[in-house]
Amino acid sequence: MLVCMTVRTNLLLPKDLVKEVDHFAGPRGRSRYVAEALEKRLRRDRLREVVEATAGAWHDHPLFPTSASVVAWVRELRAEETDAGPDPE
Repeated sequence: MLVCMTVRTNLLLPKDLVKEVDHFAGPRGRSRYVAEALEKRLRRDRLREVVEATAGAWHDHPLFPTSASVVAWVRELRAEETDAGPDPE
């Protein structure tokens, strides 16, 4: 989480939601808890935005002439063995 200048804001939230946040955030932890939740949601929303904006960018790429070739390439990548380091003795 980035530490930056804070801004006071006023949000209207359902009472039950605030009660549950307070349960998990603890005393005086509500703002930090909500900020962290918002950061996670924003990361997901930004990723979705990028995925939608770049969808089809590799359409008609010579390495992947069909959807099946893309699926095969992904399966090959997933099947590759990775170096797990030295074996523990």
